[in-house]
Amino acid sequence: MKIRVINGPNLNLLGQREPEIYGKDSLEDIKTTLSAIGKKMGAEIDFVQSNHEGEIIDWIQDCRNGFDGLIINPAAYTHSSVALHDALLCFEGLKYEVHISNPHARESFRQTSYVSPAVNGVIAGLGVVGYQVALRTMIEKLSDV
Repeated sequence: MKIRVINGPNLNLLGQREPEIYGKDSLEDIKTTLSAIGKKMGAEIDFVQSNHEGEIIDWIQDCRNGFDGLIINPAAYTHSSVALHDALLCFEGLKYEVHISNPHARESFRQTSYVSPAVNGVIAGLGVVGYQVALRTMIEKLSDV
């Protein structure tokens, strides 16, 4: 079982940027935790991050080549990218959208997601634990198939 975890713009600064909102864990901390969970549950995790929309779209499209699931934290592209929405529709595997904070409790411009209609589920507001919830749930669902 192969699952790709895609992280969008500015998430490379986790642990440094607005820790009162995003916490103190780094993206590397999240990767380490998810890799350990994946190994324990029998899934290979491909963990990537980019500040560039086109690269993220390429990674989504590449999921069509042997990936069973996709977890995406599109960060600010959540609220602006029809292109991410369209790319996600091209991948027929299981897809979850993850947000560390709760966008619905933040500024009004963050309360619209172009990504949500193109995924199977959304986890928001649980901090970095949301990634773990998404991964464990995805592996369990994919194991039932």
